[in-house]
Amino acid sequence: MASFSNSTLNQYNSAIKSWWKYCKSKDIDFLNSNSAHLLEYLTDKFNSGASYSSLNSYRSALSTLLGQDITTNDCVKRFFKGVFRLKPPAPKYDTTWDPNLVLNHLSDYFPNESISLKDLTVKAITLLALASAQRMQTLSMIRINNISFYQDKIQIKIDELIKTSKPGSYHPLIILPYIKENPKVCPALTLKSYIDRTNDIRKDDFLFISYQKPHKKVVTQTLSHWVKYVLGKSGINIDLYSAHSTRHASTSAAHRAGVNLEVIRKAAGWTESSKVFLKYYNKNLSNSLDCEFANSLFQGNR
Repeated sequence: MASFSNSTLNQYNSAIKSWWKYCKSKDIDFLNSNSAHLLEYLTDKFNSGASYSSLNSYRSALSTLLGQDITTNDCVKRFFKGVFRLKPPAPKYDTTWDPNLVLNHLSDYFPNESISLKDLTVKAITLLALASAQRMQTLSMIRINNISFYQDKIQIKIDELIKTSKPGSYHPLIILPYIKENPKVCPALTLKSYIDRTNDIRKDDFLFISYQKPHKKVVTQTLSHWVKYVLGKSGINIDLYSAHSTRHASTSAAHRAGVNLEVIRKAAGWTESSKVFLKYYNKNLSNSLDCEFANSLFQGNR
């Protein structure tokens, strides 16, 4: 059990409960079923509207019970190729939003010493999410003792296990330089002001705490709500974009600005060989059309 993260256990728990109910209704052995029973179950889920990714989650969960010999044999692989053709998986976002929309809105939350604790809190987490391109889960684990202050930057170490932790992987290291040219939305200055403001009401070592009494540590979902609140106030469609979209927005903006791909991968916690950014995160702005390819062909032919 210790080999699974809490989020994986929660995800698998739902799938295993569903499998148990199916086996009970069909009078099938829950722990000693064959690939034919598995395919019937997955087909039933597919006909009920399950997506390709959901079906893959069911298969991963059931592999812990039935073994990979059953869940990855040739017939099951062929089934998933069929699902892929009938219902191709689509990315959650086809486009992303312009971080300048959020930065322009947050520039009104200034000076940091004069705004409310709520405004300072939501400003700090949103700017940190954009500047670091990290998941909310990772940001929720930041501890005060792991924050180092330097003359030109703030350095934040994450020493707890995160979603992508595995043997041989490195822990994230967040670097926040002081943006002296634009202090209104400088992540480092905002974070420093937030730490100073919450110093007397802080009851533990975690960075982000509730802005309401009793000012306890907040969970990942609360951080997501705070970021989504700011996105909504900035004019971004929060029915479409979640707090996690800050990773898409910031990494895509950095790529458009010419930042080296290796720098983007390292900042966001992807490995050197990872294709996650190019495949899932590199998005065009929602209010623009990418005409670069066509223009390169025809503009010079006049």
